[in-house]
Amino acid sequence: MASTTDPVCGMAIEESSAAGHITREGITYFFCSSACQQRFEADPQQYTRDQPGGTSS
Repeated sequence: MASTTDPVCGMAIEESSAAGHITREGITYFFCSSACQQRFEADPQQYTRDQPGGTSS
């Protein structure tokens, strides 16, 4: 099982039990809840700035 971190709340989760996921610019992000996924969808740049494909400004 692969472990990952929810980019919104920082919770460690297993990809196989994630509440949802989104692929953006070739990177798949996994979420612990639909609320975190909705927050990400509303403003993805806020949560991807420090990741490949994100902006650092």
